[in-house]
Amino acid sequence: MSSLGRLHLITDTRPGRDPLAVLRAALPVARGELVVQVRVGDDATDREAYDLARRVVALCARHDATCLVNDRLHVALAVGAAGGHVGAHDLPVGAARRVLGSTAVLGATAREPGAAAEAVAAGASYLGVGPFRPTRTKDGLPPAIGVGGVRAVAEAVTVPVVAIGGVTAADVRALRAAGAYGVAVVGALSGAADPARATTELLGALTC
Repeated sequence: MSSLGRLHLITDTRPGRDPLAVLRAALPVARGELVVQVRVGDDATDREAYDLARRVVALCARHDATCLVNDRLHVALAVGAAGGHVGAHDLPVGAARRVLGSTAVLGATAREPGAAAEAVAAGASYLGVGPFRPTRTKDGLPPAIGVGGVRAVAEAVTVPVVAIGGVTAADVRALRAAGAYGVAVVGALSGAADPARATTELLGALTC
């Protein structure tokens, strides 16, 4: 899937964050290199997820970017997103593939080679691999796997591997050398004073 963007932005809907403002800053810079994954908190209603995803799809369409929806695949279908992403506690990859159809983009979370290979065999288009380092943007994450863990998964599969978990622009070169196709970020953009500039720095590191 060479057309998949290398920079994945996961929406940050924690109190005090404005995911749409961050997206509006990042999209004109990244355009087709941006994949936006709509992720909401467990306490968010389906209607809230739908309203956010619908707006993200519309913004992405203006810049040829890709919109995916995390976990809530019915919302992905309802808003016409390009696909979805499932984690370890979401629908199994094979079931998610049946829900989304054969042509949708389907990401799956993996942290070790065996599970990664199984996810690909079940229909995953790409893998989100991590956490690369400890992060506080999501509760209940397993221990960090570092560059070595990312490399082990990348060597076991042929689909794009996207490293996630506390990734900064300074980490990108080492992750790319380890076989990562791209990176997924939350705080590196949502917590940036200038999200457009942070996007430029991440893209520069990804393409150098």
